[in-house]
Amino acid sequence: MRENRKDEDPAAAAGLDKAAVLDVVEDEAGMRLDRWLRRRFPDLPPTHLMKIVRKGEVRVSGRRAEVSTRLEAGESVRVPPLRPPSARAAAVRRANPEDAEAIRAMILFEDRDVIVLNKPCGLAVQGGSGTKRHIDGMLEALAAKDGTRPVLVHRLDRDTSGVLLVAKTRKTAAELGAIFRSRGAKKIYWALVEGVPKPAQGRISMFLAKGEGMGEARGAGRADLERMRVARHGDPDARHSLTLYAVVDKVAPRLAWLSLRPITGRTHQLRAHCEAIGHPIVGDPKYNRKPDNDPARADPLRALPPGIEPKLHLLARRLILPHPRGGTIDVTAPLPEHMQKSFDMFGFEPPARDPIEDAPDA
Repeated sequence: MRENRKDEDPAAAAGLDKAAVLDVVEDEAGMRLDRWLRRRFPDLPPTHLMKIVRKGEVRVSGRRAEVSTRLEAGESVRVPPLRPPSARAAAVRRANPEDAEAIRAMILFEDRDVIVLNKPCGLAVQGGSGTKRHIDGMLEALAAKDGTRPVLVHRLDRDTSGVLLVAKTRKTAAELGAIFRSRGAKKIYWALVEGVPKPAQGRISMFLAKGEGMGEARGAGRADLERMRVARHGDPDARHSLTLYAVVDKVAPRLAWLSLRPITGRTHQLRAHCEAIGHPIVGDPKYNRKPDNDPARADPLRALPPGIEPKLHLLARRLILPHPRGGTIDVTAPLPEHMQKSFDMFGFEPPARDPIEDAPDA
């Protein structure tokens, strides 16, 4: 059984009860296998999809693959029967009015093709180990009678707030995904960081890799293994990353308000970049680990004042990209409550023009 069309419902196209071979289409080139599977089969638990890859049941052009395998247009992906026990029943249980109401309360913009959400801090975008409530599962509540349901176009970290783009069909998701991969989407983030970067406007360019290279022999915990680390070109798994930044305002020498524009889209990129230049994001439990006796914290003039909430101060502020039907999607998210309190504490006010707008394109 072979299927070339990507915009059909995967349950109908591939058959959840039968093995199938699916072709990778042009707009999926460069996509990781795990993301490809989640996009093709959004109704199935991500943990189940990852399990069949680890067991070698998914083959790319006849070869065993890893979840990080990058797909090329024209390759074929063999998937086994995909109906895990009670998967459909679990999906039905997730589709409840409370989820639908919660999603609608997050909507910043909506038309016939897309929904743009204001994702709150602390809510995961997709499921994982121990994660039962997440945006992807909640979107099931907006499924149409024919089973068509909204599809995630990109992701935000659990503790990052702000703009999250969702497509109403897989076809639209594929078109928007191609725009993201071609760097046609402009993303702007706001963050509060410790200290004040110099120069006031610049670029952060480095190779990043997953934290496994930090030394499993030393008994690194799960949190360490999930971190990204600065790597060298040629290191296993090392991928180039690039971020533009501009200081919007500051309370020198304690902290700065940065506007950040990621050019690449690596895992935890902004959080890892800010830590790497010595200015970790305020409230970041994974990348802001300065000891209490650190000079920056021991110095009363440089230490953060009390009263700042211990939550990640990172906001996906604005998203700009072409609309598949023409025109432009341009949506801005408000500050989450904990960041608004911090901004009020320091008297920060949004500028008439975000200085990152004047940063030269990379």
